[in-house]
Amino acid sequence: MFDQDILIADLRFEVKVLRDEVEAFKSGEKYVRMEEEFHRCRRADAKTIRRLEKERDAAREEARHVRDLWFETCDQLVKDIEKLNGKLDKEHEKLLKKIKELYRVKTNLEEEKEKNKSLRTKLKKNHTNSSKSSSMDPNHGTIHNSREKSGKAPGAQQGHEHHGRKKQEPTSKILIPAPEEYLDKEKYTPTGKIIRRQLVRVHIDTEVIEYYTREFREKESRKRVHAPFSEGVTNDVNYDGTVKAIAYMINNDLYTSIDKTRVFLEDISHGKISLSNGFICELSKEFSDKTKTEREKIFEDLLSSPILHADFTFGRACGKQTAVIISVADGKVLYQGRKHKGNEGVKGSPVEFYEGTLISDHEAALIKHGSKHQECLSHVKRYSIGAAEIDPDKTWHRELTDWITRAIEYRNDAVSGEFPWNKQKAREYIDELKEILLLAEEEYEYEPPTKYQMDGYNLFKRMNENFDDYVLFLRDPSVEPTNNISERQARKFKRKSHQVMSFRSQRGVEYFCDGLSITESVKARGENLYDSITQRFNMT
Repeated sequence: MFDQDILIADLRFEVKVLRDEVEAFKSGEKYVRMEEEFHRCRRADAKTIRRLEKERDAAREEARHVRDLWFETCDQLVKDIEKLNGKLDKEHEKLLKKIKELYRVKTNLEEEKEKNKSLRTKLKKNHTNSSKSSSMDPNHGTIHNSREKSGKAPGAQQGHEHHGRKKQEPTSKILIPAPEEYLDKEKYTPTGKIIRRQLVRVHIDTEVIEYYTREFREKESRKRVHAPFSEGVTNDVNYDGTVKAIAYMINNDLYTSIDKTRVFLEDISHGKISLSNGFICELSKEFSDKTKTEREKIFEDLLSSPILHADFTFGRACGKQTAVIISVADGKVLYQGRKHKGNEGVKGSPVEFYEGTLISDHEAALIKHGSKHQECLSHVKRYSIGAAEIDPDKTWHRELTDWITRAIEYRNDAVSGEFPWNKQKAREYIDELKEILLLAEEEYEYEPPTKYQMDGYNLFKRMNENFDDYVLFLRDPSVEPTNNISERQARKFKRKSHQVMSFRSQRGVEYFCDGLSITESVKARGENLYDSITQRFNMT
């Protein structure tokens, strides 16, 4: 009843307005006002046209003048550049003669031999004998599996349980009738067994929920009002966490470009899901904002972990090098984007406040933290191989390489339960490493290294000065002898870095690292990644 009264009142008001307007037309007063307004507008338009024509003529004259000055300037610049090039060519020839003369005077045969030897060694450096990653060594050969060969044929082994494709709950069933000849009871007898085979199809469908409400106008202020919509329903068309999760996963977890992500979603939904590049790009920031509390919890858990793996990796942002510090422990991963590595990169990370056992490579900004430190022996092994190639006359490098292989194998076998941990055996490995370093000291005293052979000598000095950092895994078998855990996590950022080549901003690096911390921790827990990302995007 109340709504009908409002409607009648509105109709009466509109009838009154229309009646007054008709009376004005009948009296002719409306036509006079309209004609006067028309003439006034014509006079104003004519005045504006004359003014614009004058401005146009002046602009054309100014442009013609500027063009003439531009041509004169360009001609003068060409002449000046040609003159300057002539002078530079003469100066270049003089400098070349001086350089050649200095080169002939300063060179010496022994120096050239050492230099050539060093250059040849550097050319041979790859992922097996230096800290260079295999991804930066595109011409490397096959990276062989380190597992021992069993001698068995590849594939499924006899006696093993068959692991077939997972059968699904059928949504429809189709009976294939038996051929007529099989129905001949004289020739064939039913076995009672039903042969079932499934054909699985995937359909991508969209569910669109449209919210609507009546609009009202306040009589006094004439303001339009309506009932508030649900949270997250702010635009004409909104996308919930399911759409955002798919786009985010394709772009950030599958390392696909933003354009290809957009096109893929358009194609698979037959044009129903058409996201902008900006929308996909902003998902990283939104995901970072909604998981801030969760990352803080990961930060706290890493600090309380008895053993922490840490590493730096690199990418590019705004055409410049950027760094990422990675902290890993107990299936939890934290990536943090930094402008630089070193002490500045460690600030604000779990490593800065960590008091337990830290495992890392020989990074000066990392090894100063933690109460104990284990050096990554994978790096040491590569350094020793490279040092042996530079200085083949010495033997300690090769003995160190062999010792690392045997010591790691012993520790891993004991931890896996193949045999009990033997403190005496571990002590023997520690004493053996001391003997190797004594051998290195003798060899370097007998034949000091040249400036092109310092890699092996520096490795010897580090191991001699910080001996406990290289044998902690033998004193405490719970400590990993390598930092491969964080090295593997670094590849996740490397893949994205190679895909985008260079992030648009440092904030972009940080947003991606924030998301990577959550997704990698979710994977480590064995949770469904899509459901987990959807849940976080739907958080208020």
